[in-house]
Amino acid sequence: MADFILITGDQAMFNPTFGQAIVTVRPGNLIGTGKSKINQKLVCVDGDEKKVIVPGCPYMTPQYSIPGVGMLSIESLAGNQKAKNTKSGGKPVLLKGASFKAKFQVMVPAQQPSAPSPIPDATPQYSGTGTFMTMNMKVKGT
Repeated sequence: MADFILITGDQAMFNPTFGQAIVTVRPGNLIGTGKSKINQKLVCVDGDEKKVIVPGCPYMTPQYSIPGVGMLSIESLAGNQKAKNTKSGGKPVLLKGASFKAKFQVMVPAQQPSAPSPIPDATPQYSGTGTFMTMNMKVKGT
């Protein structure tokens, strides 16, 4: 099924719920490395999603009320987010698709107040989801 091709400047929008963790999310920007252009912007191809990193996102969990900080990234794409037929520079182009799997890596653990010292969150990473927002509303790939 045809869907819109992702281009440089499109955004990865992360959902704030990552399991037990509630993350203050910000969008991640896509930078295309394909050979083709849409609207004078390079198309995104397989592998470009790995470069989307959003550092410095605060988070909390029900158990840990002192916020921690971590980094958002795309863990894996859904099957409908990688073109089967449309390629650029020999690589499949990325499509808007449904939702991708996202990863939240804890850099500074959230903490639970406790005497004599706070108890840190022992979970190193949380899983969540996100979607792409594209400025390309003309060109589709399959």
